[in-house]
Amino acid sequence: MNDSEGGTEVAPRLLLVNGPNLNLLGNRQPEIYGSTTLADIEREARELCGRCEPRVELVCCQSNSEGDILDAIQREAPSVAAIVINPGALTHYSIALRDCLTAVDRAVIEVHISNIHAREAFRHTSVVAPVAVGQIAGLGPSGYIYALRFAITTFLPSVTLPA
Repeated sequence: MNDSEGGTEVAPRLLLVNGPNLNLLGNRQPEIYGSTTLADIEREARELCGRCEPRVELVCCQSNSEGDILDAIQREAPSVAAIVINPGALTHYSIALRDCLTAVDRAVIEVHISNIHAREAFRHTSVVAPVAVGQIAGLGPSGYIYALRFAITTFLPSVTLPA
């Protein structure tokens, strides 16, 4: 990808967003979420992107604040090909998040570590799913890697994934 102003090579970019309480992964309800930390997930995701040809820049953000998440999406979306997001509890009620994802007009892949459809009834509804190209739920931390691989092959067709 070329920078239209300077002619310099700009790495293709993806955005990885994690919502409330996901900073507690590894300690929070390990019987549901496992022992993998958010730092572990982000490290593995960056390693995957770094092995791509050309290298894909992965922008990672996590916040417990809905407004900070919206600000990050609005700030980063113009320069990314797609957004991989685990909205956490915002999944079930944040119309502001849904509207933000719609407004920035980027492909969205929704990820959940646990199977939200097999848990409490209030977790079954996602207000994000209707504006996402897909949802990965219940496959543990690997769901993030599946989502990123999908985003790279689908929305960055000039990028080659590592074998």
